[in-house]
Amino acid sequence: MAQKRKIRHKRVRAKISGTLQKPRLSVYRSNKHLFLQLIDDEKNKTLLSVSDREFKSKKKNLKKTDAAYEAGKLLAKKAKEKNIKKAVFDRGGYQYHGRARKVAEGARAGGLEF
Repeated sequence: MAQKRKIRHKRVRAKISGTLQKPRLSVYRSNKHLFLQLIDDEKNKTLLSVSDREFKSKKKNLKKTDAAYEAGKLLAKKAKEKNIKKAVFDRGGYQYHGRARKVAEGARAGGLEF
């Protein structure tokens, strides 16, 4: 993890926490893929997770930002199935820009509230 991102992530995580009713939506992006999790910090459990690898193989020539949007929508759909309507957005020390922003927009489009 880049040193500056680590510092930013620590600062962001000091302010937010997830519960069972309002879990933390954690974003991690690698150079190729994107990973999302809904986390209950009180019990230290991952409630559900989504990766862009789940559908990227089916949809060829998908831009990273478009894949992030689709991943956000997929996460919101899975969250609705588990009766999760609200979440706290954890951008993971990344700027609210590009893929991190598209994840949030996709999740909102899927019906998840921040």
